[in-house]
Amino acid sequence: MKRKLIYLLLALLIVGFARAASFKSDSIRFSLLTCAPGSEIYAHFGHTAIRYENYTREIDLVFNYGMFNFREPHFVWRFVKGETDYQLGITPYIYFRAEYAMRGSSVYQQVLNLTQEEKLRLLGLLEENYRPENRVYRYNYFYDNCTTRARDQIEKAIEGKVVYADSIGGKTFRSIIHEFTSEALWDEFGIDLCLGVEADREIGKRLQMFAPFYMLHYADSAYIVSSGGVKRPLVSEKTTIVNVDPEPVEPGFPLSPVACGILFLIVCIVMGWVQWKHRRVWWGWDVVLLLLQGLAGCIVAFLFFFSTHPTVGSNWLLWLFNPVPLFYLPFLVFHEKKGLKDPYHVINIVYLTLFMVIIPICGQEFNLTVLPLALGLLVNSVSRILVWNKK
Repeated sequence: MKRKLIYLLLALLIVGFARAASFKSDSIRFSLLTCAPGSEIYAHFGHTAIRYENYTREIDLVFNYGMFNFREPHFVWRFVKGETDYQLGITPYIYFRAEYAMRGSSVYQQVLNLTQEEKLRLLGLLEENYRPENRVYRYNYFYDNCTTRARDQIEKAIEGKVVYADSIGGKTFRSIIHEFTSEALWDEFGIDLCLGVEADREIGKRLQMFAPFYMLHYADSAYIVSSGGVKRPLVSEKTTIVNVDPEPVEPGFPLSPVACGILFLIVCIVMGWVQWKHRRVWWGWDVVLLLLQGLAGCIVAFLFFFSTHPTVGSNWLLWLFNPVPLFYLPFLVFHEKKGLKDPYHVINIVYLTLFMVIIPICGQEFNLTVLPLALGLLVNSVSRILVWNKK
């Protein structure tokens, strides 16, 4: 009887040690966090981070590749040039969760189905990335951002290959951006003015993952294939860890960009008719138009020639918005004050007509606001020629 009792105690001890060892090996958990979009322009598209939990050591941290500082010297200038530096930051999970709850952004968690070796490898990669000499990286919105960085580290840690579902067809960088800017039309208009034809080429699943919610979608159905051909799902569990109603969008400018473009066209038509009716050229109106067109052109031209932002170097809007009107403005004012005919408007009519022809065939999707803007400038030049011919 005593011997049986000893055997029973030994068995219980062995089971206890086995369970403790098993618990220790399973005490680490990694999850992919996807945060809902916010109201700020940099938060329109959501955010991605990696959550690290260690139960035995009572650690719960979030590795965040989306940290940046507006107060850095020349931040705006560096952003325009495409030389913005982001960095990997580490935040206690309770603070991360509270921040997004206060913003009104829900957070979705996908627990990663990793082996113990893969978990330790991922932890090592993140710790290596967090070293002072490694944590800062050159941000690229489409190709190297908070989402792609998180995905790449997870894939590096996995022993095998991650297989994602087939690509969603018909997607481009611009179309995905529009999905998240439908309620921020002025932000969408500004982005559209900067992006060129490269943003309208169809992209596959790998490039679609620049957007956090596309990464979430592909991760949901992804699976891991080991070197031995064994399959297992990438995500073992999906939950909503912050479930809040989004903050109401603060009312901005009451008119949409398209409405403002149509209003501009109407004003140009009225101004042209009045000047034709009175046989008088109001050169001050030309000054306003050329000044605005030239200033907008300076921004588009700078992005086209000097910025390293992706897709901005193939922007056909440079035809419409470029610095030439700004440089020519003094000559136009001189000619009109002297009552001399100026060739600018004749050339501009031909130029803008060619631009209208190019729009449907160049492969670039233009914001609808561009059409009334171009028509307004064309109407202005036509009215000038009609006034001169009537004199």
